[in-house]
Amino acid sequence: MDNSQNLSYKAGETKGQAQEKGNQMMDKAGNAAQSAKETMQEAGQQMKAKAQGAADAVKDATGMNK
Repeated sequence: MDNSQNLSYKAGETKGQAQEKGNQMMDKAGNAAQSAKETMQEAGQQMKAKAQGAADAVKDATGMNK
């Protein structure tokens, strides 16, 4: 392998590693976004349940839940 082939091989190798790092970072970002979305959905479910509980408590207190 002469010098120019060696340099181009190394450049290709570096490019491959950079792409791999980029993909890993995109995966991490995607995972972070996914878990944030799940956390928001859970929070939304909990708020819905609390609101429902509060509405039921008001109905019970006012005798509308019979």
